[in-house]
Amino acid sequence: MKVILVNGSPRQEGCTYTALMEIAGALEKHGVESEAFQLGTEPVRGCIACGKCWELGQCVFDDSANALAAKIAAADGLVVGSPVYYSGPNGALCAMLDRVFYSSAKHFRHKPAACIVSCRRGGASAAFDRLNKYFTISQMPVVSSQYWNAVHGFTPDDVRKDLEGLQIMRTLGNNMAWLLKNIAAGNPPPAAEAERMFTSFPDGK
Repeated sequence: MKVILVNGSPRQEGCTYTALMEIAGALEKHGVESEAFQLGTEPVRGCIACGKCWELGQCVFDDSANALAAKIAAADGLVVGSPVYYSGPNGALCAMLDRVFYSSAKHFRHKPAACIVSCRRGGASAAFDRLNKYFTISQMPVVSSQYWNAVHGFTPDDVRKDLEGLQIMRTLGNNMAWLLKNIAAGNPPPAAEAERMFTSFPDGK
């Protein structure tokens, strides 16, 4: 079993990475492999609503968004981590996730997922809420912990002093491993209905 850990921070080994590695350590204790995916500092295109992904099976811009979509599709679980900027996730991360989920979410159905956020002081719950919406619209079971999934600190050393935050990360990793093992040993997930319904009221009715 494998879980993809998305580091949605431009800092390769900063606060978000520190929290994700705490999750990785908990997963490893349960025999669950993890792989880190680094967002990095390269510019990230936003979705242009061209609809080509419905024809191609992937985003028309063949960059790291398609690479991430393929990794999530091949994995058993997902954790997305982000720093908090103005009470929200990193904008580059959201631009990438918009494209990843719009083009490929049908391949993510029933994969357990969770998000974590890292902030100096405030805005964690708003950023946490924003990221969870990617999962809840994609039929992905959301893995919980003992509190909202956040760590606090301005540097990785600060995060390491946030003992409650680190425990929240470990609990999340333990719960992710537990759910993955139960899914592997249990009944198959429910099938989707034959026809997807969309309500748009195009005639204003």
